[in-house]
Amino acid sequence: MPRPMFSGAISFGLVTVPITLETAVESHDVHFRQVHLEDGGRVRYQKRCEIDGEILTEDDIGRAYEVTKDQLVPVTDEDLAQMPLPTAKAIEIVAFIDADSIDPVSYGAGDYYVRASGPVAAKPYTLLRQALDRTERVAVAKYALRGRERLGLLRPLGDALVVQGLHWGDEIRSPAELAPPETDVTEQEIKGALALMDTMAVEHLDDLGDTLTDHYTEALIEVINAKAEHRTPALVEGEEAPAAPVVDLMAALEASVAKAREDRGETPATVHTMPKNKARTKKAPAKKTAAKKTATASRRKKSA
Repeated sequence: MPRPMFSGAISFGLVTVPITLETAVESHDVHFRQVHLEDGGRVRYQKRCEIDGEILTEDDIGRAYEVTKDQLVPVTDEDLAQMPLPTAKAIEIVAFIDADSIDPVSYGAGDYYVRASGPVAAKPYTLLRQALDRTERVAVAKYALRGRERLGLLRPLGDALVVQGLHWGDEIRSPAELAPPETDVTEQEIKGALALMDTMAVEHLDDLGDTLTDHYTEALIEVINAKAEHRTPALVEGEEAPAAPVVDLMAALEASVAKAREDRGETPATVHTMPKNKARTKKAPAKKTAAKKTATASRRKKSA
């Protein structure tokens, strides 16, 4: 069972729910060790005191805040535990809000499962989860974790509760400076993009199946295994990237829609473009009619 990251209570109004927080995700990254290129020896780091040169263990190391270059103020676990902060031992719910109103860029690192602590917490825990589930709202909460106060969303996930970390407002950069110059996009191009989106739409992430497989990690593990077994890595099948950027946007959209339908086993479809100038298309027959009338009049004069 994962080690609890936080032990305290959820507090909303006069209701208190004893809980612990556990990490909701786990890393599958492939980790490397640093080695000496000349002989392959492991490179190790040692924590050494700059005053007496002694090599230290984790038990010998504390924390301090650097006031100036020459002044450090020690901060102990007891100091942190005695901070006059309501969220030091509690997840304080400050408001409830519609989940759709949260911009995804606000979500920060750190997702935690909320575990009820003991039988006494079961009923208020279930009450809070069912109330959130019925209203389709999420709770905005503040809590202290890993040396700082954090902002998060408390929401139901199945039969449990989960806390998703949020960035504070002043931590999010404005995207205004990143916007490209204003560019005209035709209605046909927008319809083509919408057709491609409809073709690629799914109801749930689980519907993507093997598409969400981490192929990079698979390929990396194959390279490592091959080197350990003194063999050539197996080639990974895949499509080659286009050699040059696509200039014709409508052609690219049509090809993308057709390929997406083909990949799903559907009949290929195209994005039909409308005539670029309807007025000129309608005037053309009128000129032909006038030409016919002139030719007919000329024949009548000759016959007379």
